[in-house]
Amino acid sequence: MKLLSNTPVWDATPPEVWHDWQLHRLRRYLRNRVLPFSTHYRNLFTEHDIHAEDIIDFDDWAKVPLTSKSDLTVPRDQQRDFVLIPDEAMLRREWGVIFNALVHGRAAAREEIEKEFRPVLMTSTTGRSSEPVPFVFTKHDLANLDISGRRMMECGRSQRDFRHVNAFPFAPHLAFWQAHHAGLGFGTFMVSTGGGKAMGTEGNITIIDKIQPDVLIGMPTFIYHLMRQAVEMGKHWPNLKRITLGGEKVADGLRARLLDLARELGSHDTHVISTYGFTEAKMAFPECPSEMDHGSTGFHLSPDLGIIELINPRTGEPVAEGQPGEIVFTPLDARGTVVLRYRTGDIAEGGLTWRKCPHCGRTCPRLIGPISRVSEVRELHLDKIKGTLVNFNILEHLLDDMKGVAAWQIELSKHQNDPLEVDELILHVTPETSVNADDLEHRLIRRFAEVTEIQPNEIHFHDLPEMRERLGIGRLIKEAKLLDKRPKTTVTINNRKLSAV
Repeated sequence: MKLLSNTPVWDATPPEVWHDWQLHRLRRYLRNRVLPFSTHYRNLFTEHDIHAEDIIDFDDWAKVPLTSKSDLTVPRDQQRDFVLIPDEAMLRREWGVIFNALVHGRAAAREEIEKEFRPVLMTSTTGRSSEPVPFVFTKHDLANLDISGRRMMECGRSQRDFRHVNAFPFAPHLAFWQAHHAGLGFGTFMVSTGGGKAMGTEGNITIIDKIQPDVLIGMPTFIYHLMRQAVEMGKHWPNLKRITLGGEKVADGLRARLLDLARELGSHDTHVISTYGFTEAKMAFPECPSEMDHGSTGFHLSPDLGIIELINPRTGEPVAEGQPGEIVFTPLDARGTVVLRYRTGDIAEGGLTWRKCPHCGRTCPRLIGPISRVSEVRELHLDKIKGTLVNFNILEHLLDDMKGVAAWQIELSKHQNDPLEVDELILHVTPETSVNADDLEHRLIRRFAEVTEIQPNEIHFHDLPEMRERLGIGRLIKEAKLLDKRPKTTVTINNRKLSAV
């Protein structure tokens, strides 16, 4: 049933070969899997009079309507419309199923169909900006998760005799399952701790002491606090060769601090690798190690498993190669929950390139960061006359890169908790050891003024245990680095409740 025969080589095929292959694969995927078995897309394509065979080039594909998060935040029974649910009569007419039944018998053919279509695992979006949305996987999807996981290991130059610790939290969250299947797909030793919520920071440190891993995997904020506490406890982890991060952005300043901590723990040849993934893709994409101590090498994509486009977030039109744009994803071999031309809300500031990676030599496409969130551009009412748009992606990088800042949190609130009053930005900071708080406060105010139109209303200093509690280290799947405490109002549009500040 798998339709990836004659697939070009992932890491050594020129772009023109990939483009032709992807279009051929896309038409076949739409014709044989998506349009027969997805209620949502069958209706959408019928409504717009689009047929799989009409898609000759990527300009034709760009005419297909985009899918967004709002399309998925529908009642549970309508979410099933995005799941590939096979029509048995149609499958019985398919040549591959007929051949399999003739050669191996009807029972074997039915088992193959179940592997391809029966849901066996569910993940979910984290629900930060909307209600969580479930995504179901079949065994077919899990096999692809093995493939993308194996490629993460290969791209990261892992080795089968390396020991890996997966400190992502146990949750129906893609990051944990991708790391788990990376170990399975590569065939290497992997211990999953469940992160801070399952074992606590000290429990994770105890496991790492015993395993002495070559690779440490987890959320950036949790891994930073885990390593920092290990340094405070005088631990010795001399084998760390990779620190692999996912689930959050990784600024250059954080990379540098993690490398400093690795050296303090006794590891002097460590690389920090970031990954980029999202629930709707059912996979994540890795960087490769750079000989530099910091900086992204770009996220190496799997063009046989999905198509990545970049669009202008305002117009929805495709942008030229190398230009920044919103990331749009289409799978080429997914089952279970399937979304086409899905708007992620993420902006690849450096664009998409098919140029050979200067670090590892692969010719697969790469997303060049930093990657920022459209939703992190928020309106603040700092006076009662007009609102000010603030890009919190910039503020996050500013704070992560700021020397002397060990940890931080931005809190948004209303003055005196009055919903009719102006907005306030309160910055919570933990200074590095031996850093003068007054000096750091002046530098923060000056740096805010240099890169933004605003400055914090207040700056509060905390010790590291207080900050860990504020951030929810070990309690939350994603730490609360941006805490919006402004009261929300609810309005109803077309019988759907929407929340707004």
